Amino acid sequence: MNGLNAKIRSKGARVAAALLPACALVMASLPVAAPLPARAADGAPAFQPVGAPTTVPFGWADFCRRYQGACDAGPAEALDVVAAPRTMKEIDRVNRWVNAHVEAVTDMDHFGVIDRWDYPTDGRGDCEDYALLKRKILMEEGFPRQALLMTVVKDSSDQGHAVLTVKTTTGDYVLDNLNNDVKPWTRTPYRFVKRQSQEDQNAWVQIGDPTSEPAYVSRDAASPRR
Repeated sequence: MNGLNAKIRSKGARVAAALLPACALVMASLPVAAPLPARAADGAPAFQPVGAPTTVPFGWADFCRRYQGACDAGPAEALDVVAAPRTMKEIDRVNRWVNAHVEAVTDMDHFGVIDRWDYPTDGRGDCEDYALLKRKILMEEGFPRQALLMTVVKDSSDQGHAVLTVKTTTGDYVLDNLNNDVKPWTRTPYRFVKRQSQEDQNAWVQIGDPTSEPAYVSRDAASPRR
């Protein structure tokens, strides 16, 4: 990953691990999201209902092919993040910092293809690129990989989108490039389609009742909502 970090340090967002302390200082005064109970106030489950195994997104498989070693870790025991206030604040910092330091651009404008998952090494990217970077930073800070799950959703127009699900002891939270607030999954406007398995990052599982999958998950990224 040294080559990747060198690119990040030299371009655009400058999101190398060496800058993470600065990120923490900048975001130190942000409010902390309150942990959820086992069920949300409206009775919805705090945890995403996981279903049967499903297909692996092409974007993830292609990402693993290009970043050799990034996806090599085998199956592992499922782990959740303990939702202490300090931990939730750190998750919030990372979400806001990446949203602020990556310029939104579609894959077609960026790479000339409809869908490509990548780290935003030049400071530009779309939804899954934001999510991949947040996942990488949180893992470098010691968060367990098994709790940081790439997730495919559909919006109200049935357009594909990608977010990062963080599994905590009090519920599943969503890190979204379209919103600076770290929200419980039940408080997002999305229909959840599938995500990585906690036990195996290279296996994917359905979320809730089966639904048709989006043709691709890239979408125009707007400025994050406050």
